[in-house]
Order: sequence, then structure tokens, then C-alpha cells
Amino acid sequence: MPKPGPRLRLVDVAERAGVSLATASRALSGRDGVSEEVASRVRQVSKELGYVANPYARILAGGASSTVGLVVHQFDDPYFSEIAGGVIQVAAEEGLFVQISHTGRDPHEALRQLRHFIAQRVGIILIAGSGYSDPRVEAEARAEVSEFQRQGGRLAVIGRHALGVDAVLPDNEVGGRALAEHLLNLGHRRIAVAAGTAGLTTVADRLAGVLSALRQRGLSLDNLPVVHSDFTRDGGKVAAEQILRDHPETTAIIALNDAMAIGVLSTLRAHRIPVPERMSVVGFDDVSVAADLAPSLTTIRLPMTDMGRMALTLALKPRTTRPRRRATGHELVVRDSTGPAPRA
Repeated sequence: MPKPGPRLRLVDVAERAGVSLATASRALSGRDGVSEEVASRVRQVSKELGYVANPYARILAGGASSTVGLVVHQFDDPYFSEIAGGVIQVAAEEGLFVQISHTGRDPHEALRQLRHFIAQRVGIILIAGSGYSDPRVEAEARAEVSEFQRQGGRLAVIGRHALGVDAVLPDNEVGGRALAEHLLNLGHRRIAVAAGTAGLTTVADRLAGVLSALRQRGLSLDNLPVVHSDFTRDGGKVAAEQILRDHPETTAIIALNDAMAIGVLSTLRAHRIPVPERMSVVGFDDVSVAADLAPSLTTIRLPMTDMGRMALTLALKPRTTRPRRRATGHELVVRDSTGPAPRA
């Protein structure tokens, strides 16, 4: 049984009463949206346990503490806007507000935003986007997260992180494998990768899937062009320019997100290279504009809105001893940007 007093957390009351954290908060603060029967049970459990509120335990009671802090890598990437849409849906259902911050994929800025949300007494923090391959980069963030959770705060991530928290895990590696297999089945052997920012776990996992598929077909990876640049539309343009300059024999480019793929298509169009007759292009995520491009983009579909919903739903659940993991599933969506490899 949890000990009474200031160390008792609101989540302990919620668990004992069999309700969500948000419901427990609304019941104790007298807010709408909770039946009198449930509110009475929560109040009774709180009294029995001797619950004493503190700034972190009141994470959903009102004011700034009724806010969900959502940390994203980039505001103008549709991947994050669609995830944010899912978070906002669940927040609206729970009577919460969402505040979004932007890191630019800078781990130091991500840590600063995390500390800012904690200082603002935001009760739930969601980190959407890739973690970092070097666990030392996330060591400070992990320490902040551990203390935040110890004091009653809730946190979940989307992507592979070294934070030891609940996570929604996109099918990055298997999706990368599916993209490469699709191109291989079309006869492509001279494949290049627009890989995105080095050091991101998302890039590492998607690239690992691509390499696995090529390796299984007995292809040498020694001369595989892998160009790292920003995980953005402009980064895709830079990568495509380098591939065309240094590897003109390439017949297919794998961009590890749709934003990069859009940049790749822009560069190919500028060079009057027909897609897919001369060059096939694939992306990853299936953002909302992917089907409307010319040509429409072959890509891996992730359920991005559902991913946002899943992340906040996890954060609202009572904590467990071991972090929970939720896989997203994926789908290869074949459109007009891929076709058979051109004849030599």
C-alpha cells in the first residue's frame, strides 16, 4: 500500500480507484466530465490513502498543469503535424490543452525544451520523433525524466529513445526492408540512399532495414551510396545533387522520410530526369501530400495520427513497473514514383 503523505502521488490514487490519471484529477478538483459515482469513489480512495497534493501530483488539476507538452523535431514537417493532430484529439477528449515546442533535431535544444516544460509544471510530456544513437546524448534527459516521473509527472515517447519510458515504436527497420525489397523486385541494383541526419535512431533503424534487404539478396554494401544530410526537404535536395554528381549510374533513390523524398523529386525535376522511367524514388511515412505529388510517391505508411493518440493514451494510463511498448504496424503503398529498372 502506498505510504500516505507528500510522497504519495496522484497516480497512486488513480490506480487504487481504477480510473485514469485525468479522471482522478478532475474528480478531486471538482471539474466536469466525471460522474458523481466515480468522483465519490476517487475522493474516498484519496481520503483513505491520505493523499496530499504537491505541484507535480496536481499535474492535471487546472491552469498550466492541465497542459500536455509535446516536443517535436520540426513544425513544418507533416509527419509531426499529423502526430500532433492525434495528440490533440485525445487531449480534447480528456479536457487537456496541448503546447508544442520545436527542437530542430538538436539534442541540446530538446533537453532545454524538456526542462522548460518541467519548470512550467506541465504534467504530461510527449516526445515525438527520433532518439539519438549515442546514449550519452540522452543521459541528461534521462536523469530529468526520471526525477519528473518520480515526482508524479507522466511521459511517453514516439520513436526509439534511451529514456526508459513508455514508447510508441514505428516499424522503422521492417519498413526500410520493405522499401528495398520493392525496388529489388523491380530489378533495381544500383540503389542510393538519402539517409537523413546521422545520429538519429530513426535514420539508423530505417537504414538497417534497407541494408538487411540488400544483404539478403547477396548484394555488396561496400559501394552503396549513403548520403547523410538534414532530415528535411532541403536535405533531400542536397542528397540528390550529390548522388547525381558522384553516382550517375543510380536507378533508384531511397529517401528515409517523405520530406527528403519531396526534395529528391524536386532535384530530379530540375535536372529533367524522368521519374520513374529513368529514376525510381521512394519515401517513408506517407504524409498527407504524398499521394498528391507528381508523380505520386511510393512510401511506407505509418499511422501517424494514431501514433499521437497512442502516445498520450499511454501517458494517461497508470504507470507500470516496466515501460510499455506499442508497435505501429506499417504498409507499403506503391504509387507512380517507382517502376522497373531501366535497361542498361
